[in-house]
Amino acid sequence: MDASDTKEQIDVRSVVEAISADDAGGAPLYQVESLCMRCHENGVTRFLLTLIPHFRKVLLSAFDCPHCGERNNEVQFAGEIQPRGCCYRLEVPAGDQKMLNRQVVKSESATIKIPELDFEIPAEAQRGSLSTVEGILVRATEELQALQEERKKVDPQTAEAIDQFLLKLKACASGDSPFTFILDDPAGNSFIENPFAPSPDPSLTIKFYERTPEQQALLGYLVDPAQCREVGDGVTTEEMESVVPKPRRRELHGAVGAAAAHRAIAHSSSAEIADVMFRYSAPEEVMTFPSTCGACAASCETRMFVTNIPYFQEVIVMASTCDACGYRNSELKPGGRIPEKGKRISLCVKNTEDLSRDVIKSDTASVSVPELELELASGTLGGVVTTVEGLISKISESLERVHGFTFGDSLDDHKKAKWKDFKERLRKLLSLEDHWTVVLDDALANSFIAPITDDIKDDHQLTFEEYQRSWEQNEDLGLNDMDTSCADAAYDSSNDQLNDGSVAEQH
Repeated sequence: MDASDTKEQIDVRSVVEAISADDAGGAPLYQVESLCMRCHENGVTRFLLTLIPHFRKVLLSAFDCPHCGERNNEVQFAGEIQPRGCCYRLEVPAGDQKMLNRQVVKSESATIKIPELDFEIPAEAQRGSLSTVEGILVRATEELQALQEERKKVDPQTAEAIDQFLLKLKACASGDSPFTFILDDPAGNSFIENPFAPSPDPSLTIKFYERTPEQQALLGYLVDPAQCREVGDGVTTEEMESVVPKPRRRELHGAVGAAAAHRAIAHSSSAEIADVMFRYSAPEEVMTFPSTCGACAASCETRMFVTNIPYFQEVIVMASTCDACGYRNSELKPGGRIPEKGKRISLCVKNTEDLSRDVIKSDTASVSVPELELELASGTLGGVVTTVEGLISKISESLERVHGFTFGDSLDDHKKAKWKDFKERLRKLLSLEDHWTVVLDDALANSFIAPITDDIKDDHQLTFEEYQRSWEQNEDLGLNDMDTSCADAAYDSSNDQLNDGSVAEQH
């Protein structure tokens, strides 16, 4: 290497510092001398930190060996791990080339599955790739073919089976056979393009889910070993026990009462809920238990408070704060039994007072705005406590995050005009230039929009409709396989014993 290249080379620490910087604009190109795994001579790896518009910070790395010509590149996410995992399911019909040309971002923690072929690309393969559906299948085909000549000499039977499988995989990659393309990422940093966005794509299904303890451990989070039934590859129980801190107990503080907490839950944002919960916490009303901070992994406390919201139901408010890093979080969960029917809530928004209405959206609720032809499936945004205006703002942010490159400068003029028109219509909604409707459809009836009148019956802009859940909805919620016969028998038995005891006392 010449002198100019030597001056450009830096250590890895500088790259890490660039990643952690708040402003990635104008990031320089870094060069690091690294070992070539083919010829074992030194090559050059170039790093570039860049920000994809409305998507993520990514670190692009490209290796080039001048001795043997070996080259490879990789995309790594330099931003944060998302709160939930994501699973994209794309139905690809035969002969549709546009479907094969859809852009795909596969993070280093994502797996790709094709159920029709019983084929899976693990997280370790094609790490951090930016490609298309066709490109990912072609690359998988090339990697399987790489050692076929050697396999035919050592194990002809296995090589023949792989050749037969490659014919099926090539048929999928060329569009001759229909297949299902599933992209599952526990980190939530993967993406499949939706050319119809912001409208839903009939061929693309997106689901967000809570990570299992095993997935949390593989992503580097601290996990209680007792929660892991099956420990993932490379994560042993001893290693997890060594990094899980011992919980520390502290005495409760304050005994002012929970009246302010009631008001905050009914009328305030989630940040104010957390603030009130930690200023007013009476031992007889608020339960405290040790937990771990999700930001810095230090020991902290979580407080739980049960209250009844008028015209709604009993809810459980959980709030956490970390003294070490200042991280704060609050969450609201429904209490009580599962309702027999689902609920659909419609609100006609006419003025600023309607935008300020409190909204509780559970993670099983879908949101739709008919005037925008916009519909978000259940699981999108998770469970939130916000206002009508805040809900629309969160929807806009979620669309920019989920649809990634569809907002970038690579978008064609037609699609760019479509997105500009959608954003303009969204702005008109929040500026109340016309009346519009927001609909919350919750199969578990755990969502709520607050009335603006003392009696909910006098609020004519707000309507509630109950409906019978379909078999498919019960199946998605896990209710079809739920067996409560043992619990019902135990409950009836305890009631009979109590009744027998009371009768005996009377005699």
